[in-house]
Amino acid sequence: MAKPRTRALDPPGGAAHLPWHHPPAPPVPTALLISLAALLVRVLVSVGPYSGQGVAPKFGDYEAQRHWMELTIHLPSSDWYRNTSANDLAYWGLDYPPLSAYQSRLHGLLLNASLPDANWGGENGGLDVYNCISLGLTLGAIAGVLSGKELVAAALFSLSINHKQMSLYFAPAFFGHLLGKCIKRKYPLVEVMKLGFVVLGTFALVWWPFLHSYEAAMQVISRLAPFERGIYEDYVANFWCSTSVLIKWKRLFAIKPLKLMSLSATILAFLPSLVQQVRSPSNLGFLYSLLNSSISFYLFSYQVHEKSILLPLLPASLLALQEPQLYGWVMYFGLFSMYPLICRDHLLLQYIAVLGLFVLIYYSPGGSSKKGVSIPSGAKAVLSLALLCSLLLQVLYLQIEPPRRYPFLFDALIMFICFSQFVILTLYTNCKQWMLDSHSRSVGRKKDL
Repeated sequence: MAKPRTRALDPPGGAAHLPWHHPPAPPVPTALLISLAALLVRVLVSVGPYSGQGVAPKFGDYEAQRHWMELTIHLPSSDWYRNTSANDLAYWGLDYPPLSAYQSRLHGLLLNASLPDANWGGENGGLDVYNCISLGLTLGAIAGVLSGKELVAAALFSLSINHKQMSLYFAPAFFGHLLGKCIKRKYPLVEVMKLGFVVLGTFALVWWPFLHSYEAAMQVISRLAPFERGIYEDYVANFWCSTSVLIKWKRLFAIKPLKLMSLSATILAFLPSLVQQVRSPSNLGFLYSLLNSSISFYLFSYQVHEKSILLPLLPASLLALQEPQLYGWVMYFGLFSMYPLICRDHLLLQYIAVLGLFVLIYYSPGGSSKKGVSIPSGAKAVLSLALLCSLLLQVLYLQIEPPRRYPFLFDALIMFICFSQFVILTLYTNCKQWMLDSHSRSVGRKKDL
């Protein structure tokens, strides 16, 4: 009699033996304490200044949030994304999807009811513009996938995209993993149709006020893709900005060919990860794919902001037990890549405090910072040099004026160092994801013995 096929399980992740793991803590109090700690960190960061504070004529993110609440309360939805005498798109025009606009309207209605005569706004200090909501929806979608609730995951991820379009950074990973699962089931076409129905239904509900005409829908879409801003701005640690020292992309190419090059490079970067998940979907592979997909968009997509590094940091955090060294490394350099932006917005105290808190938790007694893959001595030397240069640059950035001929010298050096680390990260995590196939095959052979 033929032996029944056994499904290869995901390779077990490394467990973190923290002091409070024995005995296991009750889930509800633990979740409550973690939530309160996270809230406390956000409240303390919010005491500081916010991006663009006091800078005329737009006065920063706080004014943007106040303006969006005012717009969504006093104008019909048909005029939210349209340039009119009452809505000057050049002055903080809405540039996020409809779900974000509904959130602004809800906040505005609540604040208007409680403080009708106050000059209110909805922005915390720091660099946050409600990214926690879209990231939270994405995290819920990831939990849905890992727990086998794919339809819930599809709905939550669709909501995440409709809150912040940057959530598309994760789309190839969700697409590849869910398609791979559907293909391996008894009725793959039915499974794909179920997911498609949920996604289209969620999008239709969110976009309903803008679906009455093609023009109305295109007005929203045109606001979500700011191609006129150029392929990059400031000193973001991605491919286009880092190589612009040698190749003047903005000067040599018009917007249309740059869009095509950016799209092609992004697809080529995330394609290996997507293909691996279509072939061999697994929970651990899905987490690696989320990281590979999001870092591919960060490195190669069009018009990337410095704080877009927050998106790859989400799956990196979920891989912290499996890859503790990688997690610590990418978290540090992700934060360091925003250092010039943080200094410009006068958030150095918050930067030091948050980084210190992270180091304290990461290197806590009994933690997993020492665990993970063994790194060859040559690679350790290279990585240590990058770390030393980063520490030195943080001091130089504050204490020494750059040469007049190169006023952004230190910004560029920070960008080069972070870009090099992100490239190393991308190569490593793609290799690790594809190595899962050989691990699954070896597990399957052992079970057949």
